[in-house]
Amino acid sequence: MAKTFKVTRRTALGALMAATALMPASSAFAEMLDVEKDELTFGFIKLTDMAPLAVAYELGYFEEEGLFVTLEPQANWKVLLDRVITGELDGAHMLAGQPLAATIGFGTKAHIVTPFSMDLNGNGITVSNDIWEMMKPHLEMQDDGKPVHPIKATALKPVVEKFKADGKPFNMGMVFPVSTHNYELRYWLASGDIHPGFYSDTDISGQIKADALLSVTPPPQMPATLEAGTIYGYCVGEPWNQQAVFKGIGVPVITDYEIWKNNPEKVFGLTKEFTEEYPNTTLAITKALIRAAKWLDENDNANRMEAVEILSRSEYVGADAEVIANSMTGTFEYEKGDKRDVPDFNVFYRYFATYPYYSDAVWYLTQMRRWGQIGEYKPDSWYDEVAKSVYRPDIYLKAAEMLVEEGHVAKEDFPWDSDGYRAPTPAGDIIDGVAYDGKQPNAYIDSLPIGLKGKQVVNGSEVVGG
Repeated sequence: MAKTFKVTRRTALGALMAATALMPASSAFAEMLDVEKDELTFGFIKLTDMAPLAVAYELGYFEEEGLFVTLEPQANWKVLLDRVITGELDGAHMLAGQPLAATIGFGTKAHIVTPFSMDLNGNGITVSNDIWEMMKPHLEMQDDGKPVHPIKATALKPVVEKFKADGKPFNMGMVFPVSTHNYELRYWLASGDIHPGFYSDTDISGQIKADALLSVTPPPQMPATLEAGTIYGYCVGEPWNQQAVFKGIGVPVITDYEIWKNNPEKVFGLTKEFTEEYPNTTLAITKALIRAAKWLDENDNANRMEAVEILSRSEYVGADAEVIANSMTGTFEYEKGDKRDVPDFNVFYRYFATYPYYSDAVWYLTQMRRWGQIGEYKPDSWYDEVAKSVYRPDIYLKAAEMLVEEGHVAKEDFPWDSDGYRAPTPAGDIIDGVAYDGKQPNAYIDSLPIGLKGKQVVNGSEVVGG
């Protein structure tokens, strides 16, 4: 059920205008933007990383920017994207790959942009209890009998090989073909020499030459699908890994923080047309979301339990607060009773998490190319151009500058002098030990042991060219 605003727009707007008139010039309200559209509807999927939207709503940050917002949960990622494109939604919590894929025409074609990155990390890979028992003989153990982390996919490889020898498919779930979860699961599998399959122009199953067969399952349905035996493991955001632990049906084996330290996750997506028609509204939205992200991380995550209470409500994530708190408060439970500190499992603001880096966009594009979603070789310049057409740090920094002037955020919270690219990620921060430099996408693609390289293409069931 949609979360709706309890007071009328006109009453609230009148109250805000009256309050503004009484405030001194230095007040935050003195800088309120003249928004072109003040009644907005935003979509989201029931995951904990939609938190900036819920917080901006509940703490009144949207209203303080003159925006009157309705938040609506969506059935799945495709419906969410389609409704943004048609204008039924003004914007949405999106998979980072969605604006990029739509803009380059993989799937639905539309120019989607993002002025705001919603978070870092936040995902995990879970396997069923039976698969976990089969993996255990291949794990390195600590003196206390618990496994050494991170758990690599090399421990899963003998299990997948046994399934193949028995003529049984090894099925795994991810949330969408252009989701971080698809690419993270593929990355982890490939790092353990398990082929996750290619896409081609004529076969979009993503299962060409695959050892493990990946398919789409909506996030809230992951635990039930695992319990039914339809899939043997999945990659998803919270709280659906911890839900498997609480239900006693599966074991999370690795977090995405362990796959790639402080990796980019969701974004807030809008059509390019919306940002051009409503530039002040776009700035106001971005300002409110930055403030919400700051609140989520400030004072060493002091507000997280309040955030957990908000997210547990049925109109947002709707999972038990205890389940959401398991990861949102800086811990993560793997096998039942094996709870470990992961203070950066969810990052919303620190490490410049909200800045829409071009290098983040480029990484997603490299994975699309690696697995055949981008069917042909593209020069490095193409990756840079696409990233710059979708990720909008110019809008973000303008919003941040206003917030600094208003006293809501500190100047040092933002990378003012960045060229839009993060410093290269060192090999030690990535599970397979391959460093990532967003300015050299083709060299990076070619350095990965499994996947398309150079001018290779997928033709039928074979990789051809070089």
